Amino acid sequence: MYDSLDSKFAALADPTRRAILARLALGEATVGELARPFAISQPAISKHLRVLEKAGLIDKGQAAQSRPRRLNAAALKETTDWIARVDNLWRDSFDRLEEFLAANPDSTTPKEG
Repeated sequence: MYDSLDSKFAALADPTRRAILARLALGEATVGELARPFAISQPAISKHLRVLEKAGLIDKGQAAQSRPRRLNAAALKETTDWIARVDNLWRDSFDRLEEFLAANPDSTTPKEG
């Protein structure tokens, strides 16, 4: 599971790839359509797409001569589910700390030595 998450987070670390995913959230698109808003070459966009495909975040379609890409929502859900679990752990920890500090106000006062 963590290898899969590692590749997803590595893919998401790049702003161009996040922008591509945001575009694909609107619907499938060809490489040319995905490359249009960027000031980089189409081969560079293709490299970004390969990273996203390898991470499982997008799928490659088959429509005549073009190969439109589409978002893989299930792969994104795996990532967001993991983030939600970690977020819940941190929130629970902070809630317990807040309760402890409220019940033990002297614990926040530095002791003079």
